Amino acid sequence: MATPLSDTPLSPSSPLKTVAVVGLGTMGTGIAEVLARAGREVIGIDVGEEQAARALAALEAATARAVRRGRLSEEERAGMLARVRTGTDLTAAADADLVIEVAPESYEIKQRILGELDGIVRPDTILATGTNALSVTRLASGSARPERVLGLHFFNPAPAMRLVEVVSSVLTAPQAVAAVTALAVELGKEPVAVGDRPGFVADGLLFGYLNQAAAMYEAKYASREDIDAAMRLGCGLPMGPLALLDLIGVDTARTVLEAMYAESRDRLHAPAPLLKQLSEAGLTGRKAGRGFYTYAAPGSATVVPDALTPAAGDTGAAGRTVRSVGVAGSGTMASGIAEVFAKAGYDVVLAARSEEKARAARARVGKSLARSVDKGRLTAEAAAQALERIVPAGSYDAFAEVDLAVEAVAEDLDVKRQLFAALDKVCKPGAVLATTTSSLPVVACARATSRPQDVIGMHFFNPAPAMKLVEVVRTVLTADDVHATVREVCGRIGKHAVDCGDRAGFIVNALLFPYLNNAVKMVQEHYASLDDIDAAMKLGGGYPMGPFELLDVVGLDVSLAIEKVLHREFREPGLAPAPLLEHLVAAGCLGRKTGRGFREYARR
Repeated sequence: MATPLSDTPLSPSSPLKTVAVVGLGTMGTGIAEVLARAGREVIGIDVGEEQAARALAALEAATARAVRRGRLSEEERAGMLARVRTGTDLTAAADADLVIEVAPESYEIKQRILGELDGIVRPDTILATGTNALSVTRLASGSARPERVLGLHFFNPAPAMRLVEVVSSVLTAPQAVAAVTALAVELGKEPVAVGDRPGFVADGLLFGYLNQAAAMYEAKYASREDIDAAMRLGCGLPMGPLALLDLIGVDTARTVLEAMYAESRDRLHAPAPLLKQLSEAGLTGRKAGRGFYTYAAPGSATVVPDALTPAAGDTGAAGRTVRSVGVAGSGTMASGIAEVFAKAGYDVVLAARSEEKARAARARVGKSLARSVDKGRLTAEAAAQALERIVPAGSYDAFAEVDLAVEAVAEDLDVKRQLFAALDKVCKPGAVLATTTSSLPVVACARATSRPQDVIGMHFFNPAPAMKLVEVVRTVLTADDVHATVREVCGRIGKHAVDCGDRAGFIVNALLFPYLNNAVKMVQEHYASLDDIDAAMKLGGGYPMGPFELLDVVGLDVSLAIEKVLHREFREPGLAPAPLLEHLVAAGCLGRKTGRGFREYARR
């Protein structure tokens, strides 16, 4: 009979000196390396002798690189390797203080391992599962000592990623959680305590986003290259979602999503059919040499061209000549876009509802250019020349001779339609008319004119001078040469253009805001704190900002408006804005601009 937990108390500072790692794939080997670096005795166990040998070879190679880079001495390397031994029999874990299983994501496999360990390890040994998708509670319930079972979710690559999710079930003893949390801190990790639900915090938010990206690609809304570039350049992510799916493994992603859907019944978690098709075809990503992309060899990170790779320089129709640009608006985005065009050598007319507003917008450009000079990014001469190219105007009549008119006024459809009706009367025949809307239908702007074929979306990101991405949005009425014109202009102004169709959110917002909404729901349901969620996404997902930091920067009112547009367009119940977000907006807590959103800020 197992010794009760209360009979074998653990101190939160328990050293857990000897740790067994069961499963020596990439993750298991990485965890073993982290433990050995921290001075732990490590017992690596795998069913295959060949895999155990590969794990040792990987550790030797990793430590040799560390020595070459000056991060380890030869003496430290020798000591580290001496602390690691491998085998193929679970009985080797008999003396372990902690066992971490990192076996394949299968209840059958994991429960069998935990069941066998029950008869091998000491009564006070903690059993941790490395699952990121399966129920820790269900795994624990099959153990003779469920109070000792918890989740310990490292992120790949384990030596580099700082986040560790410590997952408690309703059966887990607090002493076990405390001991493992203390160990994670000693390993140099940042532990986040979470409850037991599929995906936990980081993957619970990440995989919904990845699934929507796969569905977007499956629907042929945008190319794989454009989807990935949009999220890297528009959100500052280290990898695009489809490349990340290939890295994680398409089959692994499908397993995680199946588990998430089984619990949530949210259709946004139901795996995109394409994930099933790729998995069953063996196209599971990098490890197979092919997934969404094709790789030089199985396990390689090098993408090679395939039948879906866009041909270099394939622009289709010839574009129209653009020498002068009109920018309509006087806000931050309008002045930023005017700066971008002026620095690229275009003559710019910056028009607003009054001469005073237009001059103020031009002055804002001057200050921005001066900051670039101060930072050494621009010469004083180049800044002066750029500012000279911008002519302020108090009427849109000044757009009579521009070749491209770009509106950057309020995100209100009635306002934009009125402006496009005015531009239709003022602009010369053949001028391209572009809207910078981030969420409204471009075709509605086009229909306000007598030349809808000349209207297109050019969605810049804020701040326009710094952000490289422009979403080029074609309607069903946009002419081919208009599309080609905007693509050519984006190249001249140093922006990366991605093509997408005219539907709510385009690429970036359609993928970003459901993720932000799901983060709000996590807090609303008291699953995790603001700080833990932000930390999880920065440390575990590589996001430059946590979701609540970002929501407060964007503005909760702006975020709510975009989420309402997405919900209206796609009619998905899972896209309905979280009530907590609606309540904060109703209370006037709009983020940094009001001094309070999800967090409070010092008033300027």
